[in-house]
Amino acid sequence: MSLVVDSITKRFGRFAALKGASFTVPQGAFVALLGPSGSGKTTLLRILGGLEFPDDGAVRFADMNWLGVPARERRAGFVFQQYALFRHMTVAQNIAFGPSVRPRRERPSRKEIAHRVEELLHLVQLDGLGGRYPSQLSGGQRQRVALARALAIEPRMLLLDEPFGALDAKVRKDLRIWLRALQERLGITTIFVTHDQEEAFAIADLVAVMNAGVIEQYGTPQDLRRAPRTPFVAEFLEQTGSAPN
Repeated sequence: MSLVVDSITKRFGRFAALKGASFTVPQGAFVALLGPSGSGKTTLLRILGGLEFPDDGAVRFADMNWLGVPARERRAGFVFQQYALFRHMTVAQNIAFGPSVRPRRERPSRKEIAHRVEELLHLVQLDGLGGRYPSQLSGGQRQRVALARALAIEPRMLLLDEPFGALDAKVRKDLRIWLRALQERLGITTIFVTHDQEEAFAIADLVAVMNAGVIEQYGTPQDLRRAPRTPFVAEFLEQTGSAPN
């Protein structure tokens, strides 16, 4: 059930967004893609979700040719920085959206969807708020709704693109601790894009440090702190005090 990303390349015109990115994610692991803007983090995430297609390379997940699975059938749950909630829908309607638009033969009954929504509201600690609209919630609450909506499709993989970037520091810290606990409880393979070293090192099992479309180093936070393998990794971590003393 591991995720294997093998030599993924992607160009946009003359710009090489990814240059042979490779890494392996154990089943249920939490992996951070860490690097500056333009390093290829989001492009790689979008390829895993089926929103972009690579020019070369392969991806296998749960013994499947992941690139050969249509995006709608991958059951990859996306959470974005700007929430991407439907403003005209209530919280409950936002969460129910994914299951309710499945093909008819796969669609749960309305009763089953409603039960799932209530379960998810409890899971993300938003009991009783299903009838509110996104505009009536705080930023942290909206991000929890976005996560509940991603979980409603019963995802095989969770893909998070800087989900806390729009929040203040205190809320970010509280939510990342909560997210890590929730991910461990559910056991979903999770890929988390961030440019924040403290955030990546605090919650990820493994970290891929990316630079200009290349994965410079991949390992545990402890490994990266103890032994940066390239000058870029050493300098990048040192900039925020993450390098060893």
